Amino acid sequence: MKLLDLFCGAGGAAMGYHRAGFEVVGVDINPQPHYPFEFHQGDAMTWPLDGFDAFHASPPCQDHSALSVLHEAHGTGWMLASTITRLRQTPLPWVVENVEGPTVRMDGWWFTLCGSSFGLRVRRHRRFGSNLLVISPPCRHAEAGPVVGVTGHGAQGHEYRRNEPVATQADRREAMGIDWMNRDELAQAIPPAYTQFIGEQLMQHLALAA
Repeated sequence: MKLLDLFCGAGGAAMGYHRAGFEVVGVDINPQPHYPFEFHQGDAMTWPLDGFDAFHASPPCQDHSALSVLHEAHGTGWMLASTITRLRQTPLPWVVENVEGPTVRMDGWWFTLCGSSFGLRVRRHRRFGSNLLVISPPCRHAEAGPVVGVTGHGAQGHEYRRNEPVATQADRREAMGIDWMNRDELAQAIPPAYTQFIGEQLMQHLALAA
């Protein structure tokens, strides 16, 4: 089964779908030298959908973040709704991911995933929408213990955030379950555990529909 990974970034979502059994192809407007699978630099808004069995999209989230009021708009906020509108035209399984921001509206079935649900040392709440019903686990914050911060940009050494332990790059990679990204790429990524969980359910649906 082939999955098209739109707005793919450095491949956090892609690795999860790969572990679920998909052959993954990524598309992003920017070069992604660390993307671990087949990659094409191009416009995710117009990339052809033919030849794939399922789709994942992670449109830019900056304009939807709860902190967006503190920064100049990126001008990409429209891409979330437009991506959902485009994917709704296919009967094949699709998943769209974004932050939990106040302007995020998901079509179809939507749910939120948290790193604590998968035993990870990050929270990283992310909202997902899909044309399939996906069963999602609850947060387990009380069981997770101290979290590792993976937000922000800058030096690759240490990160200082209130109420979070000082974290090295190795700490951040381990917490996210990602060992191939640099600091800036980690800041934009989602843990592969999220999409492996989703991808296994997509695989079950595709097997039943075959």
